[in-house]
Amino acid sequence: MPLYAAYGSNLDPQRMAARAPHSPARGTGWLVGWRLTFGGENLSWEGAFATVVEAPEDPASQVFVMLYDVAREDEPSLDEWEDGGTGLFTKLRVRVHTLDGDETAWLYVLDAYEGGLPSARYIGMLADAAYAAGAPSDYVADLRARPCLSTGPGALDA
Repeated sequence: MPLYAAYGSNLDPQRMAARAPHSPARGTGWLVGWRLTFGGENLSWEGAFATVVEAPEDPASQVFVMLYDVAREDEPSLDEWEDGGTGLFTKLRVRVHTLDGDETAWLYVLDAYEGGLPSARYIGMLADAAYAAGAPSDYVADLRARPCLSTGPGALDA
């Protein structure tokens, strides 16, 4: 089975079970030398989308991920859920560091310029998903402290 590395809302095992019911969680890991960022604010009514980028300027930077064994019958629906036919996301293969050694997995990255702010609601959803996946408390706290749109279409007051 292909291995998928979730870093956004699919970190939450319950959410992922609804989106890809035949794809069990395998465990957690880290994208070392990568950072979580946001982009495509002009492409969404609710602020920027989460994505990951390599961080050569900060090789100690890390992004927490949940790994899933994605069943073949779930992959098309997961692709549709993530990209929605917009062409905004691309699949990329990455190396994930786990307690059991390195794994190769795929993930979705935004095919747009980095920059912009996500909505407060979106930041809350990402932090809740990271918490549900067992991310360290400092990682979850860092997510909750990220700058965001506190007002505007689709956003909640912070």
